[in-house]
Amino acid sequence: MIKRKFNVGNVSVGDDTMFLISGPCVIEDEAIMMKTAEELKVITERLNIPLIYKSSFQKDNRSSVNFYQGPGIDEGLRILQRIKEDFGFPLLTDIHYPDQAAPAAEVVDILQIPAYLCMQTTLVLEAARTGKTVNLKHGQFLAPENMIKPVQKIESVGNHNIILTERGYSFGYNDLIVDPRAFYHMRETGYPVVFDVTHSIRKYGIPSADPNGGARQYLEVLARAGVASGVDGLFVETHPCPSEALCDAASQLDIAHLEEFLKPLIELHQVEVRYRKD
Repeated sequence: MIKRKFNVGNVSVGDDTMFLISGPCVIEDEAIMMKTAEELKVITERLNIPLIYKSSFQKDNRSSVNFYQGPGIDEGLRILQRIKEDFGFPLLTDIHYPDQAAPAAEVVDILQIPAYLCMQTTLVLEAARTGKTVNLKHGQFLAPENMIKPVQKIESVGNHNIILTERGYSFGYNDLIVDPRAFYHMRETGYPVVFDVTHSIRKYGIPSADPNGGARQYLEVLARAGVASGVDGLFVETHPCPSEALCDAASQLDIAHLEEFLKPLIELHQVEVRYRKD
């Protein structure tokens, strides 16, 4: 198996250095977005871990029409562009519709296909045709080895800058289960694999603002399992005050705790790399 490596802005993806995808779940007040970016810059420079800044201009898969869905594409991309200019981070954001691919690609470096939409051919192809890196979230309904199907759709238009992100399985009981075999199967595609640990602890069917809507007590053990399994990157949504976040309030990690959360994972990744090379 040939392991694919490529650059996303100033971040090398697929080599022996673990990278971080992080930021608030959805774009909120501009001041919150800038504060998060500023703190992420300090933390990641101190830990020497490459960062891709993530936030969504739209969350079109909220479980209620009354829940916050984001500022929309125009305002959202404006804020993301400012973050890129001020901090130099590569950017990642979701797209939900094919006509969002081209305008989003003018600003961001990675177009993310939400888990529920990973098999939507038209959406995936439009993202791929922009030439940007595509992050395929693993659908809760799909066997991990079948992620090769959307991968092949992207490859069909000549785009080989692909990331696969694991975020757990749903068995229809409002819970997600992370099976470490998924990391193995997804790595067999030859593309870099990321573990979205904060989404994996969501409790579906419960409003995200409800403290019972997430199981943060599992974050550390799940993250360690993913890193030990050989993932290339971690996806950790973070917020300056998660309890007040407008999306996924029960699962985002308080940015004040992010540095200590990452330290042992970086060390574990270095052990895993040495083990793999021996």
